[in-house]
Amino acid sequence: MAKPMTSQASAALDKLRAIALALPEANEKLSHGMPAFFITKGRMFAFFWHAHHGDDVTAAIVKTSGPEEQAMLIEMEPDLYYRPPYFGPSGWVGMHLDRPDIDWDRVGDRVAISWELVAPRRLLEAGGR
Repeated sequence: MAKPMTSQASAALDKLRAIALALPEANEKLSHGMPAFFITKGRMFAFFWHAHHGDDVTAAIVKTSGPEEQAMLIEMEPDLYYRPPYFGPSGWVGMHLDRPDIDWDRVGDRVAISWELVAPRRLLEAGGR
């Protein structure tokens, strides 16, 4: 059972939601009790994680190009990136949204990269983001 959302977590979700839903054909729906962001009739590109299964983590989970990129990001900035449960084995990376001084431009860039990794060719050819 997830813990009730704190005001900090709620504000982080609001910012993540604004970033994700600004991308072409992005939609939100609940997945495993948490907000997830999908391309219309397509694949997920971001997931909001908050106190899932009792942990104390608030994060954005985003797709990477694979395990090598995931490992590189975590090694370069272990205070920001981590290997999330469930998603990590597939190459997704978590970005802590529960730290002070969150760089929302960086979060936005990673969410957009994740979107590009799952976007259909027609959206990418139309100019993508």
